[in-house]
Formats: sequence, structure tokens, C-alpha cells
Amino acid sequence: MTKRDEKEVITAEDIVAREGENLEADVQEVLEKYDRDSTTRVFKSKHVAMIVSIIAVFYSLFHIYIVFNPIPTLQARAIHVAVGLALIFLLYPIFKTSDRTKAPWYDWVLALLGLATAGYIVFNYTAIVTERGGIPNTTDLIFAVLTVVLIFEATRRVTGFILPILALLFLIYPFISSLDFMPNLLYTRPFDFGDVFGHLYTKTEGLYSTAIGASVNFIFLFILFGAFLQKSGMGLFFNDLALALAGGYKGGPAKVAVVSSGFMGSINGAAVANVVSTGAFTIPLMKKVGYGRTFAGAVEASSSIGGQILPPIMGASAFIMAETTGIKYSTIALAAAIPALLYFGAVIMQVHFRAGRNNLTGISKAALPQVSTVLKERGHLLLPIVALIYMLYLNLPIGRAAIYTIGITILVAQIKKTTRMSFKDVLEALELGAKQSLSVMIACAIVGVIIGVVSLTSFGSVLASAIAALGAGSLLLTCFFTMIASLVLGMGLPSIPAYIITATMAAPALAEYGVPVLVAHMFVFYFGIFANVTPPVALAAFAGAGISGGDPMKTGFAAFKLSLAGFLVPFVFVFDPSLLLINVEGLAMNAREYPLANMMDVAVVVTTTVIGIVAISAALEGYFATNLNWLFRILIGAAAISLIIPETITDIIGLAIVIVIFALNIIKSRKEKVSPA
Repeated sequence: MTKRDEKEVITAEDIVAREGENLEADVQEVLEKYDRDSTTRVFKSKHVAMIVSIIAVFYSLFHIYIVFNPIPTLQARAIHVAVGLALIFLLYPIFKTSDRTKAPWYDWVLALLGLATAGYIVFNYTAIVTERGGIPNTTDLIFAVLTVVLIFEATRRVTGFILPILALLFLIYPFISSLDFMPNLLYTRPFDFGDVFGHLYTKTEGLYSTAIGASVNFIFLFILFGAFLQKSGMGLFFNDLALALAGGYKGGPAKVAVVSSGFMGSINGAAVANVVSTGAFTIPLMKKVGYGRTFAGAVEASSSIGGQILPPIMGASAFIMAETTGIKYSTIALAAAIPALLYFGAVIMQVHFRAGRNNLTGISKAALPQVSTVLKERGHLLLPIVALIYMLYLNLPIGRAAIYTIGITILVAQIKKTTRMSFKDVLEALELGAKQSLSVMIACAIVGVIIGVVSLTSFGSVLASAIAALGAGSLLLTCFFTMIASLVLGMGLPSIPAYIITATMAAPALAEYGVPVLVAHMFVFYFGIFANVTPPVALAAFAGAGISGGDPMKTGFAAFKLSLAGFLVPFVFVFDPSLLLINVEGLAMNAREYPLANMMDVAVVVTTTVIGIVAISAALEGYFATNLNWLFRILIGAAAISLIIPETITDIIGLAIVIVIFALNIIKSRKEKVSPA
């Protein structure tokens, strides 16, 4: 530290400690209410706890092993699901109110049945894949039904009822799609029991589809990486660094929330958990300097979901997009960079204007940690992330890059006593990573039911045609209805399964208008994520309200307002893909490689979009230099939309209005300072 009294310096650890047990209890209550992933058992029996820990550590080691020693795809995915099912039935009680200190006998039975679903595939792999040629026998179908039932029950325990109900509707569809009452658009050939369940269980197009493939190959490993970072103290480092960088500015604590939540959200990819973990630090700070409870919760929510669109990791979604589209990870990460920065810039601008309107100051410089001190204490923890980016730049296989990064994290953490990891810490990180992966694994597994039905019945093309028909030949209208479909499909879901579902069902609608694959997938990816702050099911915002003490629905609408620029930016890059740093001229719609965009085109679209975002932030908050009246707010809001529309004439009109109104408001502000009365 410097010569300043250490006790006067605010750190994330101190803030959480000062809030005491009440905050810890609130955090746990919020997690259990909005993040079902947190309602796990804490076993009274040490022997049972040890058994579960051993299974979890084995689960992590298995995923590390198969990166260097691959096994057949169907076997790897089946084992991934089966061991995950066993852990879920042992860790998650049948009801939220059930006893969490022990696992009843029936959960042990379900856990063993879960393991049996993979055992059957492993021991009968040759017969299933080659001898029967994909045609299931009776035993195959028995295990198929067993696996589907177990996945539905495990999903209900972990995520609640939304995903199982959605998947059930899809599962029913092929059995009724050939009946007379079905409309022509949904009518298909008849499918029997064997067609449906054989497709789901014995092929890699159903339960063990690309969704589970992504979970095996990428998601699990990056969740495990996040667990190692968590054990090394990366969360505290991000919070303290954000505090040192932004805490002293106008409305500083809210800007701290944006920066720290963005960093953490990019790594962990769990919006609700991120809201609660970083919000325990940032929300009390925001309330302390004068931000209202509703706004404080909304800032945390909108920042946390933003982390999932922020490269390099994007909550592991970037790797899934690469797997789904066949486009290189480096292209996707580069394309996501400018839109993500624009989104965070918009949130910060609204925070800044709210602070100006309400005259909210930052934290005293004397009470803030120094950047140099924070970097000296924990800055070495950035090295694994730098190494990861470098390895991905070298096109090293993603799985290997993740494992090497975990190894680097362990080594780098030894540099300082405060971050040093013991052998026990490594084992705990392996266990923690396995447990944290379960919610995503089971979501991907049940999404496999949806993907399987879509691939069996071509329902995806039906939905795409319906959206295109609603668009009535207009790309703008089609984008709007695709947005609505993505928001609805993403409601209440973690970001990764939300993207997988929207990519399967909504993205093809944009292909009808020749929208390039990367652009279409980025479009639905954004809106699948923003469902977390879109009422009436805005789980991230509700979690923020739980920590701040605000009204959940009001917090949801406030978070929606803060995220509004994020709703506009995807429309910009659909009409002008240079915002994604790609040039699509002369390329096929399904192209997988894109040349770099002309930098002048990029500069123009970025400049106009930035000005548009500043203008719309000012209009939403009613402030720029000083308060804006209602007429100016309406005019500047219209000008902002004109600037965001990628047309030269609209840019000129919008820019002229913005310059005039901002100039008038600056003059008004100066007059108020001269004669404050």
C-alpha cells in the first residue's frame, strides 16, 4: 500500500465484509430464488460428501483426458450427460423445500440409472452404430425413453419448469404432426415411436447433438477455467481494478459495476450468478452515493448480461458459435468486439447522465485503491487470459488452449501468497468446475430434444418461413419478428442454451433475405441474451432487485432501458456488416470466411453509431450538460435513431439535430453556472 491509511481504502473484500452476514444471507436467498443452480445439497455425512466430491473431480479429469485422448463422439457425449445426471440427482433435491443434508434412496437409484444410460452406449457402441445401421431395437428404445425421462427430471430440478415444458411441446409435435387437424404449414409425414426416440438417443442429432458436443468440448473446460480463476481471487481483482479505474468519477460506483461485471460476465457466462456475486460489492456502493435501489439493480443486471457479448470468451458462446457455423473463433471474437464496446459505452453514458442529472459524485480518491497497488497485488492473474488469447490467435485447438490456460493459472497463482493455490485448492477447483457445469450441461441436453425434433421434422424451416411471411418482404420487419422470436425463446434460459435454440430456430429466417451466416447468428445471439433483462421474465434484473431491495418488475424495465442500445446495435450490423469488421460484398450467404472491412466504412458507421448512442442515452435520461426538456428529448431521440440507421441522408439529418440541441444545452448549462438562481 501507499502511505495512506489502509483502513481508509475501499476494496471489494472490505465492502462485502462490512455488509456482514445480512448481505451474505440476501445473496444466498437471491441465488436460490433466481438461480436454481444454487439450491444444492450440503451433506451432513462426510462419507457421502466425499463420494460426491470424488465423482465431481473424476468428471473434470475425464474432460481433460479426452482432449488429449479422444474417444468416439457418441460415447464421449453420453458419458458427459450420464455422469452429469448422476451428480444432479445427488446434489439437487426433488423439491426446493426438500431436506438438503442427505440424498434419499430414490436419488441414488436415479443417479445409477443415469450412469447406466452411458454404460449401455459404451458397451453396445459397435452394434448401435454399425450392426444396426441406426435402426434401434427394443432395448435401445427402452434406454432412449429412460434417458429422456431422466433428462427432463434433472432439468426441472436444476432450471425449473420452462425448459422442460418447451422441450415437451417439441417432443409431442412429431407424434401429432401428421394428424388431420394440423395446419398445412405444420403438417409432416407420420413418425412412429422408434423414429423419434431412436433419433434422439442413438444418433448425434438429438440428445447428443452439437449442443452437448459444445458442452463437452468447450463449455465445460471454460467453466473449469473460471473455477480456477475464482479460486485464485480473480473476482476480487476485477472488482478492485474497476474501483481504482472508475470509482472516482461522477457516479463512479455505477461505472465500477459496468466494468467489473463486464469482465466477470465474459468469463463465467452466467448472468444471474454474475449479478449476485459482483452485485454484492457494487450495489451497496451505488446506493451509498445516491443511486436508487431500482437503478442500482438494473445497472448490475445490464452490465452482467453485457459480459456475455464481450470477447475474448463471451461466456464460452463464441466457441459454440464457431462450432455451429463453421466460422473461425478469431473471426467471431473480432466481429463481436465493436458491438460489445458500443453496448458498454451506452450503459456507461446512461449511468453518467443519471449521475449528472441527480448530481451524484464519485468516491473520494483517498478512499480508492491505486491502480498500481491493485496490479502489483493481483495483476499477474491477467497472464493466463493473455496466454489464452495468444493461443487462440495461433489457432491452437480450443480444448487444449483451455487446459493449458488452467495449468498456467495454477503456476501464475503461485507468484503471490494472496493468490497461491495449494493441492487442496486445485482439487476444490476441479470439484467446483464440475458442479458449476451441471446447469449448462443439462440445459444443452434437453435442448438436444428440441434440436432432434427440428432436424427430424424440419420444423426450423417452417418457423423461418413463418417469420419471413410475417416480414412481408421487408428485411426490417423480418429482423423485428426474429428479434421477438429470439426474446421469447430465450426467456428464462441461460445464455448458452438460449443461443443454441435461437440459432436453430430463428437465425434461418434471416437467411431468406441473404443475411450472411455470421451476421444472422450474431443477431439472434444478442437477443437470446437480452431476454434476461426483458420483462416479464427478466431473471438477471430480478436477481439485481433481490440484492438492491428494489421492485423486481421496475428493475426489469430499468434494465431494459439501460440495455436499449444493445437492442439497436444488431439492426445496425444487419444493414451494415462493416460494424462487425467484415466485408460481405460478393460473398455467398453461407460463406465461412470474410475479408476485413474497409476501415473508412468502419470509421463512418462506428462514428455515427457512437453519436447516436450518446444521443439516445441523453434522451432516455433527459440530461446532457444540463436537463433536457421534453421537446428536446423527443427530437434527440428521433435524431439518434436516424444516426443509427446506416444511410447517408439520415446520418446528416440526425447529426445536424444532435449538434444543435447539444450546443443549445451546453450554452444553457454555462448560463446556469454563471447565475445558478
